[in-house]
Amino acid sequence: MVVVADTTPLITLLKINKFDILNKLYGTVHIPKAVYDELTTNTDFSHELEIVRNTTFLEIHSDIPADRVDLLRRATGLDLGESEAIVLADLSETKTLLMDESHGRAVAAQMKIPITGVIGVLIAAYKKELLTAEEITNCVQIMKLSNRFISERLYNLLFSMLK
Repeated sequence: MVVVADTTPLITLLKINKFDILNKLYGTVHIPKAVYDELTTNTDFSHELEIVRNTTFLEIHSDIPADRVDLLRRATGLDLGESEAIVLADLSETKTLLMDESHGRAVAAQMKIPITGVIGVLIAAYKKELLTAEEITNCVQIMKLSNRFISERLYNLLFSMLK
């Protein structure tokens, strides 16, 4: 399965110590160079930075057509990482785009790109018995403490799946 990821879900999975779940669920995760740069240049996340640099399941793409990225950025106001992730997903005929920001998700949905976010990843891991309900509950608590936004709808969906 081809999975393309934006920055925010990767940071969230790093913060909740479940980054490796991506490898278990999807094998290789494709990221644009802009996303890799966002993940590895912020010194506020030095521990996470080292994890990303040493990860073997991330495939970094630097060959994304700049003209398509620029057009998408100008048309939508998305940042470079989100725009590159959407263009990469579109070009690769991806099965899933891992993105949490609502505006980026809306643009990807208009382009008919399948989307999931961190909550979707946690649900998929639970269904494959890679995470227990208790582990997911702990993950959500860490996300809340880290000021990661979870909509009430997604929160309810997640916990209805765990029952």
